[in-house]
Amino acid sequence: ACVCQMNKRVINCRLEGGRCRCEAIGSGITVDCNTLTSKCLLMKAEVMGSKSGRREKPKDAFEDTDGLYDPECENSGAFKAKQCNGTTCWCVNTAGVRRTDKHDADLKCNQLVRTMWIIIEMKHAERDAPLNAESLKKFFTDTITSRYQLDGRYITNVLYENPYITIDLKQNSSDKSFGGVDIADVAYYFEKDVKGQSIFHNNAGLNVSIDNEEVKLEKTVVYYVDEIAPEFSMKSLTPGLIAVIVVVVIAIVAAIVVLVLTRRRKGKYVKAEV
Repeated sequence: ACVCQMNKRVINCRLEGGRCRCEAIGSGITVDCNTLTSKCLLMKAEVMGSKSGRREKPKDAFEDTDGLYDPECENSGAFKAKQCNGTTCWCVNTAGVRRTDKHDADLKCNQLVRTMWIIIEMKHAERDAPLNAESLKKFFTDTITSRYQLDGRYITNVLYENPYITIDLKQNSSDKSFGGVDIADVAYYFEKDVKGQSIFHNNAGLNVSIDNEEVKLEKTVVYYVDEIAPEFSMKSLTPGLIAVIVVVVIAIVAAIVVLVLTRRRKGKYVKAEV
């Protein structure tokens, strides 16, 4: 038996050739505990963990499940391009993020589109003085390369604009070497660490310390950029954006009406080009 330091969501651990290998909860797929487990297997294990027959929750209790679903994974741990929940299906990228509208089961997802760029945007708590940009860049670069085993060449930018910290991870299909760490898995581990829900066996979250001073992160958002643009229709626009579009259209129509009425008052109608 052995302990899987890189993933606590596993069972049936054993040593094989000096390496600890375990079965991912929910899928039974064997994972190598010397490296990060794929995001697809981690999500599946998280969903299965919430169904494991623990004490019944109060009727009105709920959990934050934004972005969490029970995914279909390949034996390699990669997401299947088509994901479904009952009779509703959608296409995902290599990060398992939905990139199309939701359709019925006849939906065709011809390929698993590569997420080539991940942007992690964080906001730190209010402070008297801004952080040192170089120290901040060194901390996050060192953390991502050591804690998450990502090759430093995929960290293309660490930008500090007080109070926002932005990290760019870029890795296209040809960059992703066999057995190498994927930026989507790194972002998932990172996000869980920041939220205090570490996937690592020791449960120790990420302690952000710049120049020996602890920094508290208040908000973390992850954005995904695919090699092929997503295929969302107008129906998927947020209500806020739709409201803005409606206001703009009303403003344009009102301007046309005012223009026509003004021209008429002059006693002559002139066709206006808008």
